[in-house]
Amino acid sequence: MATGLTPTPCSKRPSGSRQRSGSAASSCSPTSSRTSRSSGRRRCVAVKTNGTDAPTGVRFERIQQLRAHEYVAEQIRRHISLRLIKPGESLPAERELAGMFGVGRPTIQQALRMLEAAGMVESRRGRSGGTFVTRLDNDSHAADGLILRVLRSRKELEDLLQYRSLIEPVVARVAAESRKAIDLKAMRKAIQSMKAATTEPDYMKHDTDFHIAVARATGNAVLTHAIEEIRMKLNDAMTLLPESDVWHRRISREHEALLEAIERSDADEAERVMEQHVANSEQSLRAVLAAIRRRGVWR
Repeated sequence: MATGLTPTPCSKRPSGSRQRSGSAASSCSPTSSRTSRSSGRRRCVAVKTNGTDAPTGVRFERIQQLRAHEYVAEQIRRHISLRLIKPGESLPAERELAGMFGVGRPTIQQALRMLEAAGMVESRRGRSGGTFVTRLDNDSHAADGLILRVLRSRKELEDLLQYRSLIEPVVARVAAESRKAIDLKAMRKAIQSMKAATTEPDYMKHDTDFHIAVARATGNAVLTHAIEEIRMKLNDAMTLLPESDVWHRRISREHEALLEAIERSDADEAERVMEQHVANSEQSLRAVLAAIRRRGVWR
């Protein structure tokens, strides 16, 4: 945004009110407003009229109001990214989705078209038809695509790894202080499901389930949302980690140690175990990325 421009929502001034000299214009005039082509709503950009510039570094973001079908698509996308709905699984029927979201079927259909265009779901006809989460091929092209997606956003990846190392140990501490029996049950179920998993997508889904269960044990919706966001954005990168029994056993040991600390309400130990767990995951991920870089994929 250019210095001196400050986006503000369009609003009407009460009749008879006058604008003070030198203040930002708040009415929608041809020189102070823009029209959003996508939504038809007018957005105002308030321009200072006294000739002074806005403070350097001011970067307000325009408010983006999601339409109903965009909101539905985003919620489904979130579940897919968190592997709460796995590749190859079907979504609920359109009528059921409409009831779950409290919208009409046309809205659901629009949302599914968006997801299909993005390659996240596919529609199948026939008796066993429906809308299914797209399966990822295991060929070299799919693997290369995954690597490129991770490496193209390496700055964001660095930020996420740092954010995770700061927040997850604190989440574990709060969970140990606040957990309830139902939270411990959810953690145990996730650990057992990880051990029983026969495919890597299944394993990753239950790994995510465990970390979200720890976050929910805090009783803090903001912390839970933060962990969901971290898992969603790190999923591609985490998929690059080795699929080995040694790796899986280490994760299981760390999860079990964390569960024991939370069950004992030992906040110090829970924080320490989570800190080590996150550090181990980051170290393994960096080793994988370094190997990729040596092969010349990341330049």
